[in-house]
Amino acid sequence: MLKMENVSKIFRTELIETHALRKVDLHIKAGEFVSVTGPSGSGKTTFLNIAGLLETFEEGDYYLDGQNVKGLNDNQLSDLRNQKIGFIFQSFNLLADLPLFQNVEVPLRYRGMSAKERKQRVEHALETVGLASRMQHLPTQLSGGQQQRVAIARAIAGEPKFLLADEPTGNLDSLMAQQVMDLLEKINEQGTTIVMVTHDDQLARRAHRNIQIFDGQVSDMEMNATAELVKSA
Repeated sequence: MLKMENVSKIFRTELIETHALRKVDLHIKAGEFVSVTGPSGSGKTTFLNIAGLLETFEEGDYYLDGQNVKGLNDNQLSDLRNQKIGFIFQSFNLLADLPLFQNVEVPLRYRGMSAKERKQRVEHALETVGLASRMQHLPTQLSGGQQQRVAIARAIAGEPKFLLADEPTGNLDSLMAQQVMDLLEKINEQGTTIVMVTHDDQLARRAHRNIQIFDGQVSDMEMNATAELVKSA
């Protein structure tokens, strides 16, 4: 469960205050696949960064898997993020000089896992995304769609409850984008909650629910839908 209550985020300079998020109320149930849409600069990425514990917020409360993250220090946020959240980025963020196995393994090393457990998780993750036979290849030997699948493998190897994706198909052609969406749907069916920012309305409609953000606010229609969801939960 991911729940925000009156969450606001303000970016300040000496002369300007920018309200990136304005009193956002949102409830995403465990196991949902939610897309987040809105024009550039509307607050989508800020919302995702706060959801992923990469940015703090000024007002409100944020509950991740039942825990209120407000007031947690950097080490506590880092531990919670490492245990609960997987990230997928538009630019893949793979290490070009490392084979796929090590690219997927790197985050697991920070969690103190044994070599045996890391090996099992990496192999299972690469098998899930259909790249088990290429685990010793370098990222440069793969297509864009395959590189994004490696990035997904890296995100799911830690077995996160929440998968946050920021424009995961933005650098892909339409066929590869559909393949990545097929994979995300498969992962969601296995129980992982997915929140995906996208500019592609067609891909957004494949999610269970669409959240629209405009000028830092969840759209009125979505807020009403969310309220009904909270009532029925």
